[in-house]
Amino acid sequence: MFSCGSGNNKLPILGERDWVTKTVDGKEIVDTIYNVIPPFTFVNQDSDTVTEKIVEGKIYVSDFFFTSCPTICPVMKRQMLKVFKEIKANPDVMIISHTIDPEHDTPQVLHKYAEDLGVEGKQWQFVTGPKEKIYEIGQKNYMSTAKEDKSAEGGYIHSGAFILVDKEKHVRGMYDGTTDEGTQKLLKDITTLLEEYTK
Repeated sequence: MFSCGSGNNKLPILGERDWVTKTVDGKEIVDTIYNVIPPFTFVNQDSDTVTEKIVEGKIYVSDFFFTSCPTICPVMKRQMLKVFKEIKANPDVMIISHTIDPEHDTPQVLHKYAEDLGVEGKQWQFVTGPKEKIYEIGQKNYMSTAKEDKSAEGGYIHSGAFILVDKEKHVRGMYDGTTDEGTQKLLKDITTLLEEYTK
């Protein structure tokens, strides 16, 4: 997968941006400040503390789910397994799946969930943490719906998006994680993004 070339087109940087004026070599220039994924601290399926350091120098795919989800999560995880199989050979790519039901999805529950999917090793992290921190980083930084909603089936609503993040922690793509088309586009864009770093 990682050998096929996909041209020179760069992926866009998604999300809100700000412009600041600064002086460089006596000249005023306008610099763009892009949305970045901020520092985070969660706990993974092995009960280890995971921070943003785990993705240092890597690109990664992020999503939001919960293990007892009766709707789109099983479909998303089947699609993410395809992604996992494709990236397994590449240590520069990771996956972080955030539970939006931390009360139920303890590290032990996440461990069993990962095991049932056949996921081993550190490349795919299933993380939990304080509910408000997960919802905030999801909605504000990953631009993905993730929240409690008693009226929703299963008690939570979340988007089915897979989110592609570059080594500078910018969001570079959002994909429908419930479809094969979305997953294939993500795999293609992972290749494109990796190529950006080899030029």
